[in-house]
Amino acid sequence: MGDSAVVILDGGMGRELQRRGAPFRQPEWSALALSEAPEAVVAVHTAYIESGARVITSNSYAVVPFHIGEERFAAEGRALASTAGQLARAAADASGQPVRVAGSLPPLFGSYRPDLFDAARVSEVLTPLVEGLAEHVDLWLAETQSSIVEARAIRAGLPNDGKPFWLSFTLQDDDVDDLPRLRSGEPVSEAAEVAAQLGVQTLLFNCSQPEVIGAAIDAARETFERLGVQIAIGAYANAFPPQPKDATANDGLDELREDLDPPGYLHWAENWRQRGASHLGGCCGIGPEHIAVLAQRLR
Repeated sequence: MGDSAVVILDGGMGRELQRRGAPFRQPEWSALALSEAPEAVVAVHTAYIESGARVITSNSYAVVPFHIGEERFAAEGRALASTAGQLARAAADASGQPVRVAGSLPPLFGSYRPDLFDAARVSEVLTPLVEGLAEHVDLWLAETQSSIVEARAIRAGLPNDGKPFWLSFTLQDDDVDDLPRLRSGEPVSEAAEVAAQLGVQTLLFNCSQPEVIGAAIDAARETFERLGVQIAIGAYANAFPPQPKDATANDGLDELREDLDPPGYLHWAENWRQRGASHLGGCCGIGPEHIAVLAQRLR
């Protein structure tokens, strides 16, 4: 794994939309632009591709009842997911580059909130997303997952379409016992074992502080070595200060850390690379200018 080529991922969508003046407000977050400014979504995807990203993620993260409301999701969820897939596909196809589109499958009931997971409603929320995205994406990315149970549920809800399954967990920002953990408290080593059982092609860690990601990469790498499996490892951190225990992702535009400018972020990405990560990008607050530096220095 150490000498495999680095795959450059994209960065965050929401702030980039806001920075470009696209309609952007709570609670719809990045989903608002799907219906009100689709051209802005394509422009953000294109900016990441031009920066060097070779995997871009569909803007379907906020297409869940948690963000757009129950009624609108019931009426338009599938169509909005389809739009998100179409816009990413259009940007990828127009680029002339070998860009893959990852279909974003977000936390179904709220980011950072494993306590809100509702097994009885998984299909109701997941199925419209999958159906809307399916024809446009090259791989499935269940991202910002806080618990093993939700990761299992999403995997079980995917079609047997042969598309790679990527899984990305979000981590506790404060290590209580030096053991890297998901936001549910479950150890990363346990999550990595489950990832192997689920046939994950790439296991990633995202929407967490850079400081906690290295230990998670180590735990995943050691687990995969012990199991004798070849699973790629990746990371895309956010640029937030530590999030309080009662925070939900996207409950406001957090201040960004000044130390996580492009050179500052590269410093962390280089460290993850040395630990064995081969898929590197950024999450909230990490923009095209960061991705450009990663692509120049790591690829």
